[in-house]
Amino acid sequence: MQDTTKVGAVALLLTRLRAYCDSGFALAIHIRYTRPSILYRTYHQGWIDHYSERGFMLSDPVVHWGLTNVGSVNWADLVDQDSQGVIKDALAHGLHNGWTYAIGASTSRTIAGLTKSGADFTDAERVDIRQIVDDLHALTEGLEGFEPGTQSALLALTDH
Repeated sequence: MQDTTKVGAVALLLTRLRAYCDSGFALAIHIRYTRPSILYRTYHQGWIDHYSERGFMLSDPVVHWGLTNVGSVNWADLVDQDSQGVIKDALAHGLHNGWTYAIGASTSRTIAGLTKSGADFTDAERVDIRQIVDDLHALTEGLEGFEPGTQSALLALTDH
C-alpha cells in the first residue's frame, strides 16, 4: 500500500524546489553512515557523469561542509578548501550561484546543494528553500519503516 498523501507532498515540494533551481540541485536526504536514504538530483547528466567519474564526492568541500555543519553556506566561501577544483568544475558546467543548506542530526543529515542561473538566490528565496528542505526532511523521516509501496514511490521521484 502506498501513502499517496506523503508521496504527493514530497513531489509537490520537489517541484517547488526545481522552480528555484533552474540549473539543478542535489538533495541527499537522511544521510546515515555517508549514504543518503534518498538522493534527488536535477543537475544535467554531463555534470553528474563528470562528478562521478572523478570521484568528487570524496573531496567535495560542499559535501564535507554539509556533513560537519548545519545551516547554509555559499559555495564561493568554500573555494579555499577545494583542492580538487570541484567548485571550479561545477562553474565550468554551468552551475552558478551555488549554495548549500544542511539540517538534521549528524546521524540523519539532509544536505541540499542548490544552483540557479541569473542572479543569486534572494533572501526570500533562501527562506522558502530552507522551509522546503525542512519539510522534505520531516516528511521522509523513518523512511525505512514506510510501507514498501510508499518507499518505492518516493524513490521513483528521483527519475522525474
